[in-house]
Amino acid sequence: MIYIENNEHNPSYNLALEEFAFHHFIGENVFLLWMNSPVIVVGKNQNTLQEINMEYVRDNHIDVVRRLSGGGAVYHDLGNLNFTIITENNAPKVFDFQSFSQPVIHVLKDLGISASFSGRNDIQIDGQKFCGNAQYRNKGRVLHHGAMLFDVDLMVLSKALKVSEDKMASKGVASVRSHVTNIVEHLDHKISVEEFKTLLLDYMKKHHDLREYQLTEEDKNEIQSLMDKRYSNWDWNFGKSPKMDMERKRRYPAGSLDFSFCIREGKISDIHIYGDFFGSGEIKDFLSRFIHVPYRREDLRQVIEKEDIAYYFSNFSKEEILNAMID
Repeated sequence: MIYIENNEHNPSYNLALEEFAFHHFIGENVFLLWMNSPVIVVGKNQNTLQEINMEYVRDNHIDVVRRLSGGGAVYHDLGNLNFTIITENNAPKVFDFQSFSQPVIHVLKDLGISASFSGRNDIQIDGQKFCGNAQYRNKGRVLHHGAMLFDVDLMVLSKALKVSEDKMASKGVASVRSHVTNIVEHLDHKISVEEFKTLLLDYMKKHHDLREYQLTEEDKNEIQSLMDKRYSNWDWNFGKSPKMDMERKRRYPAGSLDFSFCIREGKISDIHIYGDFFGSGEIKDFLSRFIHVPYRREDLRQVIEKEDIAYYFSNFSKEEILNAMID
């Protein structure tokens, strides 16, 4: 397994490094550890402006960057430790978050903390989330990353993120702050985030054949190109929110779906979706099937029945997608 030492705190750089490693080391497993300066990282399919408190983010100089993977928005600062595991994809339709979380759970166990996997993509301590996980899959490869709250400013986190009431209700909690916890709060003997990083790296060295890779100048230029093209690009991070005639929001155990439509003469002329769902396929390919289709339940059903729904919406049924689109 390749390991790339990374002491950069620029969020755009760190996400570009992930993407570079994903495409550059074909056939190799890769492990990364990284920390970001204050930033909100939004999921690939989310409407950025719906996920952040824009005035607070702007006034407090918090970056906003979109990642390649699905899932929900997360807040990072230098009290947060992120890990990335890149490997071959042996189950293209099932997002396996639990097995990738085992190194974190084992290291915490050695520190006297009982952590467990919960829900679709979280790791918890005593019922409170400290790590969210997400995955990106493409051409037989999977990029898994997790964001661990070690000693994050939770007050800033709660003010910077805009979380919908239905999401909080679905988790049975009253606020973001009550739903999350820092690892440091559960340690009998306090250590720094850097010391925790070393412990996790030591665990990976012990259980995997880590080989450190030094980035070349050519590599660094390629990473910079990805930053310019994507992660430092406003269009990628915020995107455009076209005006639509109708919007439908639904929340399921597998995630939220927010469909919007333009209807002309009874047919769909434009369609968009936001949400914190996971999926391997390019969602725009799925949506393109509905252009010029009459906005009627049976017509939409005929389109959906022909599609591999699990490829675009992990752990959703065809009926759930149909019900999200139309009554």
